[in-house]
Amino acid sequence: MTTDTPARLLTLLSLLQTPREWPGGELADRLQVSRRTVRRDIDRLRDLGYPVQATKGSDGGYRLVAGKAMPPLVLDDEEAVAIAVGLRAGAGHAVEGVDEASVRALAKLEQVLPSRLRHRVSTLQAATTPLTSGDGASIPTGTLTVMASTVAGHERLRFAYRAKDGAASRRVVEPYRLVSTGRRWYLVAYDLDRGDWRTFRVDRVSEPFATGARFAPRDLPTGSAAEFLRQSMYRRQETYELVVTFEADVSVVAARVPAWMGVPESLGEGRCRLRGAVGDAVEWMAVRLAMTGVEFRVEEPPELVSAVRELGGRLVRASGDAA
Repeated sequence: MTTDTPARLLTLLSLLQTPREWPGGELADRLQVSRRTVRRDIDRLRDLGYPVQATKGSDGGYRLVAGKAMPPLVLDDEEAVAIAVGLRAGAGHAVEGVDEASVRALAKLEQVLPSRLRHRVSTLQAATTPLTSGDGASIPTGTLTVMASTVAGHERLRFAYRAKDGAASRRVVEPYRLVSTGRRWYLVAYDLDRGDWRTFRVDRVSEPFATGARFAPRDLPTGSAAEFLRQSMYRRQETYELVVTFEADVSVVAARVPAWMGVPESLGEGRCRLRGAVGDAVEWMAVRLAMTGVEFRVEEPPELVSAVRELGGRLVRASGDAA
């Protein structure tokens, strides 16, 4: 019989997190306690915020249902390893839809993983190779998790940085946010040596080190890290006003066009228009539009119109047909 109440509650919670209904008698047998003790333990879990639903019947049953808040989860070894590997695979590449929240979750999970499980996660990741689109740089997950922990803890960060021209430098910053563009990760931070806000491409960062020195967060000039990054990128490169009409419903296009290109607006009758300001090379924008898999017509800029025409001709020639 399990006499350690906290241990018994954790075991009960682990069982209830399995997506099924547990008869009271089966739970009592699993925990080696009476059904009355099971009922008391269920009440304790409810007091802790776990939404346990009971059903009536000859034996009665219990299951964990969705609630208004997210109480702590209990994971066994295999579940913890699976989640950590999945988060690492996503975080290592700036996959669209996998943003800073995933990195924060990975940082929290790896902080509490026992050493034996951390070793299993590292071994499994080292033995596998993810198949990615190849349009974004791969990043060591350790770099992201160190950065995420300093952002969350308001802790100064030191790292080596390689600029676009190859110049190397050492930076000490007050990290503000990690931002994913769908292709790359960026760090928005206050550079102490430069005395100003800066953005850093995370794939150019090495040797990140959390100094342990705390700081009071400063107010970002734009109020939004994503907006600050957008303005910073546009200042550094030529930008284009993008106008594209799609022969598809707005919901279809919104699901296939990355957010950094803009938000489509419905024109009715299964058509929509995309407007935005983008700073990528027009050749890449032409390819990205073609990848949507729907009919479209580029209206602006003229450079993109030419790039789409050239891409179309090249693809026709590659197929062996006459242009």
